[in-house]
Amino acid sequence: MTADAPDLTRRQWTMTVLASLGGGLEYYDFIVYGIFAQYIAAAFFPASDPVAALTLSLAVFAVGYLARPLGGVVLSHFGDRYGRKTVFVVTVFTMSACTLGMGLVPPHASWGVAATLLLVGLRFVQGLCIGGELPGAITFVVETASRRPGFACGIVFCFVNSGVILAALVYLALQTWLPPAAMAEYGWRIAFLFGGVLGLVSFWLRRSLEETPEFLRLQHTASRSPVGEVLRLHRRAVLTGMGIVALTAAFNGILFAHMPAYLGQVLRYDRQTVALAINVALLAMSASLLAASWFADRIPPRRLLQASTLLLLVGAVPAYAVLARGDANLFLVLPLLTVAMAGANGSFAYLLATLFPTRVRFSGVALSLNLGFTLLSGLGPLAANALIGATGWPAAPGLIIAGVALVGLLTALRLRDGPQPAGEVAPVSG
Repeated sequence: MTADAPDLTRRQWTMTVLASLGGGLEYYDFIVYGIFAQYIAAAFFPASDPVAALTLSLAVFAVGYLARPLGGVVLSHFGDRYGRKTVFVVTVFTMSACTLGMGLVPPHASWGVAATLLLVGLRFVQGLCIGGELPGAITFVVETASRRPGFACGIVFCFVNSGVILAALVYLALQTWLPPAAMAEYGWRIAFLFGGVLGLVSFWLRRSLEETPEFLRLQHTASRSPVGEVLRLHRRAVLTGMGIVALTAAFNGILFAHMPAYLGQVLRYDRQTVALAINVALLAMSASLLAASWFADRIPPRRLLQASTLLLLVGAVPAYAVLARGDANLFLVLPLLTVAMAGANGSFAYLLATLFPTRVRFSGVALSLNLGFTLLSGLGPLAANALIGATGWPAAPGLIIAGVALVGLLTALRLRDGPQPAGEVAPVSG
């Protein structure tokens, strides 16, 4: 990490963008469920109490996250043994098929409980695939763009955010063009069908990816059981990795999967204003995390993580208290929250990749990332909803973000500059 770090070559740029573009398209498929949760609740979880229906719908959102660790274990095993590219191609095709399927499943009124079970099954398979997608993207770009690994990781998550932005824009467009009855009946399905087509485009693009140079150098000595090796030799690194991703996982899950329904149904903000403000916040997040990742190759990235965790530890509860008043300027509060996250969003992936050696990097990153996201991002929206109900305090989700910020800060303070202790973690090679 020096001020004169060389730029990426044309080939490194191409491979990084291709890997990142696929991640963005797949994240559109995955996140669009959370954005349209209220309509899915009405179609597949009919209940006299709208809050109960929304809770069931969010529980299925959590199912996708609960599948991630299993998918990460299986797919990272093949990624560390046989190559990163193969996993990329398989995951994007399978996710595309699931997204198309979710857009075509008949409602509960037509198929009864079979429709709900099919939806849950497709969501579960999506979770299996995403469990290998993001860890694979991090591993791929760090090993391909070894000159600027921090910035390359930032590009990945900038594209991931672009997928979320696209999902939010589709939501805003459909809300604008369709009347409420049409939106509830078939409008939300358009978003899933559109995502499935985008996923097939991503599948076509990813066929041109080349294997990473680091894997090619070590493929003849690849670990026969990479996940087992991680659990035997790198357990502390996995726990450290979970601490590194804690704030990003909780923040992204609560803010962007829970926030649309929270602001619209609980706090009664105008839905179109909410959708537009979240788009602005996502744009602010993308720009700020890309700037932070640029610095991650020039200053110790742990400093960036420390800055964000401290800001959210202090500011999360006051920010939610302002939102809970019901008259907050969403175009100010939400972007400020995402900019405060820039240091964590721009550094956590690179920090995570440096914890594991090449031969088990995919598996180590997958375990840390998926466990962290399952516990905090997948269950976060459900926990936020439950906490509001239990306390009667609309600002209660801020307590969750502040709590995980404290975990992230304590983890960041334990990190050191340069290589991590031998025997438990290893620096990125190359």
